[in-house]
Amino acid sequence: MTSLLETPADPAVERRQAVQAAANSSLGRRKLASKVTLGVCWLFLFIAVVPLVAVIAYVIAKGLPAWNADFFTQSTKPEGYSPSGVWNAIVGTAVITLIATVVAIPVGLLCGLFLAESEDRAAAVLRFTADVMTGIPSIIVGIFGYIAIVRNFGGYSGFAGAFAIGFIMLPVIIRAGETAFRGVPNSLNEAALALGARRSTVARKVVVPTALPGVITGVLLAVARGLGETAPLLLTIFGNQYLQWNPSKPMEALPILIYNYSSQPYADLIQVAWGAALLLMAVVLVLSIGSRLVAAYLRKERR
Repeated sequence: MTSLLETPADPAVERRQAVQAAANSSLGRRKLASKVTLGVCWLFLFIAVVPLVAVIAYVIAKGLPAWNADFFTQSTKPEGYSPSGVWNAIVGTAVITLIATVVAIPVGLLCGLFLAESEDRAAAVLRFTADVMTGIPSIIVGIFGYIAIVRNFGGYSGFAGAFAIGFIMLPVIIRAGETAFRGVPNSLNEAALALGARRSTVARKVVVPTALPGVITGVLLAVARGLGETAPLLLTIFGNQYLQWNPSKPMEALPILIYNYSSQPYADLIQVAWGAALLLMAVVLVLSIGSRLVAAYLRKERR
């Protein structure tokens, strides 16, 4: 006979005990699955990092012997003439990238802000266009630059190369800008609008400063991508062995120099190509790593 002092079990307590028993029974299996999954992740990370480290180490070993004072201060010279350097290629790369960046940044950020603030048909068309531009092969961009600029505006020039590089950078900046602007909390926009600010003022003084870390990251990554492009420059700037500051004339660039000298049968020219490859790789790595460091610093400052 059941004692009058006994109380019926609480269903919630019984469910909690059942869940705990099930969790305890599967704890060993879940720990094993977790360890296996982490091991697989570390394995794939190792597989991804090893080729990168190998390429960096190989380029450093091959290119570092070419670095000296003449390498950075002298222009390129034919086989048998010394000292030979890459100063003209550095100048050409800097001028072309600067022009492309100055044009692509405002256009890309305005388009990204428009995409973040609008959801109409025009925004959908622009977003689709940016996605298509991202996937266009760079050699197609070079052909387009050759037809649109070189054939119609006086031949090969730094401006034609800047047009092609800017075309490649633009979709990267647009999509990065849209992502950064969309990351701004809606509460900030609503608070500014509630205070009577115009949408243009809100975008200029609230959205853009708040999204600045993501914007800087996207811009620097776009610049890093533009620096390493070779195919568009082959069809637009032609290259030369002289120092040229005028972007309306044919110019040399590091990717073109690497492409031309790496296929030469002369050891000294191949050595210059390795040195230029190391310089270009170092600049791209600095931009890629620096973009993340700058973005992390700006986020930390805004907290």
